[in-house]
Amino acid sequence: MDAPTFVLASASPRRRRLIGWLGLPVRIAAADTAEDLASALSPADIAVSIAAEKALAVAADRRTETVLAFDTIVVDSGRVLGKPADRDDARRMLASLFGGVHDVVTGVAILPPGAVGPDTFPVTTHVSMRDVSGDAVEAWLAGDDVLGCAGAYNIEHHLASVADDECYQNVAGIPLCHLYRELALGRAGAVPDGLNPPVAACDAALGRTCLLGPQLCATDR
Repeated sequence: MDAPTFVLASASPRRRRLIGWLGLPVRIAAADTAEDLASALSPADIAVSIAAEKALAVAADRRTETVLAFDTIVVDSGRVLGKPADRDDARRMLASLFGGVHDVVTGVAILPPGAVGPDTFPVTTHVSMRDVSGDAVEAWLAGDDVLGCAGAYNIEHHLASVADDECYQNVAGIPLCHLYRELALGRAGAVPDGLNPPVAACDAALGRTCLLGPQLCATDR
């Protein structure tokens, strides 16, 4: 069986950078789909459903490649937060999140060519938000990234943190080690050539020692 080739259904620079840690050469094809966050579904099902819709939309034009699609939402006391509508909306989201703990859920969809529907799963990370105020908040709100982030924040800007046994990169947009495990198990068909466990790259980038990644990837340090 030939090794699969991949399409990343996202224009996110973070996702494009992260997927490279797996050693996967990918094409980029952003999916323009509606995101119904007011659904009666559970947060995990909402994220998975949107990711699946993205995968199917992109697969319509990419019939010979495996599509990887993701959707990330923030869940604050049961309330689902997507990307803010404007900076005032972002300010309200941040005021609710700062100083507390919330969940970030990323839905993952893997759609090989010829499949009727994608293989999907959600990953949840518990996130502790810093109690930030004043100039730091206004500086973030004035930047270009805020409107493109679920919950109005980007964890890479040090506004939040996760425990070492939680998936940090899930908050950034791709649960890398969970995705690696699925691909290594053949969820895209054949195991991709050059597939790399991302633990070492992630640890080096974050300056920490992840406790979850080695379990998922079954790698030795």
